[in-house]
Amino acid sequence: MMNTKLLKDTTEDIAAAADILAAGGLVAFPTETVYGLGANALDAEAVGKVYAAKGRPSDNPMIVHISSKDDLLALTPEVTADMQLLMEHFWPGPMTMIVPRLSLIPDTTTGGLDTVGVRMPDHPVALSLISAAQCPVAAPSANLSGKPSPTTAKDVKEDLYGRVDAIIESTDCQVGIESTVIDMMGEQPMILRPGIITREDFEEALKKPVALDPTLNQRPDVFNNEDFKPRAPGMKYKHYAPKAQMTVFEGSPQAVQEVICREAAKYRAEGKKVCVISFDEKDQKAAAHQFFARLREADREGADMILASALPEEGIGFSVMNRMLKSAGYNIRKV
Repeated sequence: MMNTKLLKDTTEDIAAAADILAAGGLVAFPTETVYGLGANALDAEAVGKVYAAKGRPSDNPMIVHISSKDDLLALTPEVTADMQLLMEHFWPGPMTMIVPRLSLIPDTTTGGLDTVGVRMPDHPVALSLISAAQCPVAAPSANLSGKPSPTTAKDVKEDLYGRVDAIIESTDCQVGIESTVIDMMGEQPMILRPGIITREDFEEALKKPVALDPTLNQRPDVFNNEDFKPRAPGMKYKHYAPKAQMTVFEGSPQAVQEVICREAAKYRAEGKKVCVISFDEKDQKAAAHQFFARLREADREGADMILASALPEEGIGFSVMNRMLKSAGYNIRKV
């Protein structure tokens, strides 16, 4: 077990955390999306420690975080006009672009791909840390692999205390779900992981159509396919899973509410602890902000069953449903 330092988001502590990163260590830090677990992206040995700390499969690529738009030029051979447009519109912010990689980025960071996902987070602590470390930072979510993503320092400590060198304790993450991943390698940009920035947002910025990966929000057939190489995090392996058995109910809001009430009463009569998750369909940003926190709360309360109501799969609701379906292992019940 490692001696994990608990740091604050002060200038002094951020500098100490940057020294740890520069020396090849692991630091969990806040971003606007979720907490990340960072290592020097150009140090294969350091990045390998991230996989080990999380129990993360080695072919699951990591996102490289930078502190300045200019830093992208050091990671990719070319910045196209479309990439430039997206950077101007959405960086700093919850957007990851899949771009060609330069050879200085080790295979360990990219999962062996010839591409790399890069983003510039919109969080003062994250930007200060990356800048002070003077290196790009590879950072998946700061949780044990497969568990709900962490949106508070408490979540990170529950999963990674004793497994990493330091945790920066700061405010709760504002967005609450991971960044949108957009693949810029083809003629038409394609969203590989939905997030708070939607396809409509991208199309407005680019003035051209943007595709959605056709497998999004569908039960994947790649979990047991050893040959499938995911181009972005979350495309292959089961993600975001709470301890409880989870069911997602789809249908009219009234019908869903009635069925969930009936099911909850039945399970409680059997002596089971039930957590109900539902959101206001008109406030999708709040749903994104709260979803992982609700899963973590269910785990802490020892829930046996989680009954969740589906959101309309449009806009940010599509992105929340992407996480909800994976959390439930695609256990969907239409009512």
